[in-house]
Amino acid sequence: MKGSHLLITEGTAIKSLWGLIFMSFVSAATVSASPPPLFTDGADDAEAEALVRPLPAAALMAHDAATSGAVISGGPSAPVIKNLFPAGRGERYSENATTDVWALGNYAYTGTFNSPCGGDPEAGIWIWDVYNKNRPAFTGVISSPVGSRSNDVKVASMNAGDILVHSNESCAGGPGGFEIWNVVDPANPVYLASVRLDELNPISDLLFGGLTDVGVHNLWLFTQGERDYVAVVAESAFDNFRIYDLTDPSNPVLTSAWGAEELFDPGVGDETTDTARVLNAVLWLTDGFGASRNRFLNDVTVNADGTRAYLSNWDAGLVLLDISDPAAPSPVSVALDPDNGSLDGEVNSHAAWPSEDGTIVVEMEEDFSTFTFNLSIDDGPNAGDYPAQEGAFTTSLASLPGGQFSGLVTYVGDTCLGSVPPATLSSEVALIQRGICRFDVKATNVINAGYAAMVVFNDAARGDALVRMGGDPRDIPGIFVGHSTGLAVMNVATAGDLVIGNLGASVTAESVPDAWGGVRIWDYSDPANPVLASTFHTVCSANPVDPSCDPSGTYSANNVLVETAGNQTKAYISWYWDGMLVVDVTDPYNPVEIARFFDNSTNFLAANGGRPHDFWGVYKQVNSPWIFGSDRNGGLYVFKEFGQGSEKKGNK
Repeated sequence: MKGSHLLITEGTAIKSLWGLIFMSFVSAATVSASPPPLFTDGADDAEAEALVRPLPAAALMAHDAATSGAVISGGPSAPVIKNLFPAGRGERYSENATTDVWALGNYAYTGTFNSPCGGDPEAGIWIWDVYNKNRPAFTGVISSPVGSRSNDVKVASMNAGDILVHSNESCAGGPGGFEIWNVVDPANPVYLASVRLDELNPISDLLFGGLTDVGVHNLWLFTQGERDYVAVVAESAFDNFRIYDLTDPSNPVLTSAWGAEELFDPGVGDETTDTARVLNAVLWLTDGFGASRNRFLNDVTVNADGTRAYLSNWDAGLVLLDISDPAAPSPVSVALDPDNGSLDGEVNSHAAWPSEDGTIVVEMEEDFSTFTFNLSIDDGPNAGDYPAQEGAFTTSLASLPGGQFSGLVTYVGDTCLGSVPPATLSSEVALIQRGICRFDVKATNVINAGYAAMVVFNDAARGDALVRMGGDPRDIPGIFVGHSTGLAVMNVATAGDLVIGNLGASVTAESVPDAWGGVRIWDYSDPANPVLASTFHTVCSANPVDPSCDPSGTYSANNVLVETAGNQTKAYISWYWDGMLVVDVTDPYNPVEIARFFDNSTNFLAANGGRPHDFWGVYKQVNSPWIFGSDRNGGLYVFKEFGQGSEKKGNK
């Protein structure tokens, strides 16, 4: 899914780092008998501030050359290759509404994002009869609990029958957890149970203000012998990964819990007396790499025999757990390479899938931070480049001529009392000390004083850590820099030497194009020591300003499924605006794109409710040519994969 960035405002307590706290419980899950009407949703409001560490990597050119250009793909090279044909559609023309997709037998299931939120008849798991792949038929909706969204859905044939589970995340104060249904008769699902999750460690629970009824982001159903299980991604501080025994699906039982905090400090999850120890682990979980720094779990995939779990743990990396004993998960390895495995210094392990024998794992890096930021001191003894971070609420640097602003700096203090020396030049830049008031208040005060741009620098206590400033939108470009950078602009040794109204150096702030999230392909021949075999990008994910790419598009990789058939291993990838891709990873050191569905024609847009396709999820029926894709704007797609080099008339 699209990245869930942790955002905080100036002065916010640590308990607010998780914004996904759900306090109320509403059960009422029903099946709708007729298709809901078409509708348009509303966008999420941006929140305030995310911890950031700029770590741009310049590995693109070297890696591209080393792999003979295979790292970046514009699609299959032969123009006659048209082997991913959209055979059928389950239409849901609702912007940003459809989430994940899964299928079992002759039925497919798609989830719903924030709007419509649970309680609306359109919210929940949409059921599609796909017996006729050319004409998927809407069957009904398993409604979300009131106030919650059903982001993820999984369904499988288990010892207890055909079981469906879907996640709950609050979209209007509703419950978290997950729901369990029997779908032996998909047209008439039978409700079995609701599960609500809490923070398990009492100290981390206290630090986060009492996390009760936390959300679940993703799930995975698996069996071991006669026992059924579901692995879930809990939006708690500790113990993000949990396993429940579903052998009696109407009475699920927590079997075990594990979290990435164990990689930092083994045993800290069970700590109940040492607050400092737990706090250190919490701080580590929120201090990763690049623009989105958390180390919380995003997704999980379990291998076919239910003994290995692949945890996409964002900036903690791709964690392999031995779950042969579901009651005692044990780390096997961590695949983590922030500097060489991505184009931008991000980790952002988002989703992953192993090959049938486990020797290859394909990992998605989801990244929406497509620009890095820099402040140049243009003159004086401290001239040079310094790391910076653009504000979330200020005018985008990318929208300015040349992607930059420049001007002479005046130090204006923290501006919190509203007393700001007026600007004397039209291009003058306000240098602002971080203080106790909101960033948007600072922006308002310097706008009123006539400044063209603002640079906020950190206080001495928090040093050179960067944050992404947040607040209500303000019409002024603004960046945040470290404490030492602010002093360097004014050429002073300490904050005590600063004088409000004094002039500093001339500066230039600029945005530099970075990469969207791509694909990392790992060699797991030795599961205890995974090796990064290669990376894979599309033209648009590698370069957000490539002239062939729509500047309003989203070009990060999102979800993946890997299948081995005969001697060939292929990754099926949902890639937002880039479409649905098939990449041959049989040789993990030389990935080759062999198929793609992409259509931005006028006819397609007219038939898709006027919106581009925006693929979130992917599922494939084993040993068959049928692939299911979920389009956030258009609902369900059913694709048929033809042999490489074949052509299907009418394919775009």
